[in-house]
Amino acid sequence: MEKALHVNGLVLPALLIELLNGGRWRHPGDDVLRDLMPWFESPLDFLTSIEGMRRESRSLTLLADDPPSSHLFRQTRGSIATASVELPWLDVEQAVLIAVNRIPGDDVAMALDYRTDPADPQVVASDFWTDPKQCSWQAVAPTFSQLVEVLRLL
Repeated sequence: MEKALHVNGLVLPALLIELLNGGRWRHPGDDVLRDLMPWFESPLDFLTSIEGMRRESRSLTLLADDPPSSHLFRQTRGSIATASVELPWLDVEQAVLIAVNRIPGDDVAMALDYRTDPADPQVVASDFWTDPKQCSWQAVAPTFSQLVEVLRLL
């Protein structure tokens, strides 16, 4: 059972597990997300299962291991980076996708960013609209629990 609570070797926040088990980790509506992330122009779908988070998060390492994609999506592996990996870059070894593009091909996402706190990670989202030539990862909420509060999911 213990392994079931991990994605990419990272322990999912207890609050996320609680929301998933109770069916309360659900999309709050496009307008609510637009207010939270005004730069974000594409619709997202929340990943409502741990298996879905695992499946979608696997793509992070594929992109990070391909130099052109790594540069475009600003995703890298912190374990091999020559300097500390900070926003607007995403350390794929410290991230779990929790929401992904609704429209195939949009290649956008929201992720837990464990660089700040392994128990209550920061939430970040991709930004292709501020600079369409290169993705930037922006903070959405300082902690997952604060995101849940703002979205009124409890």
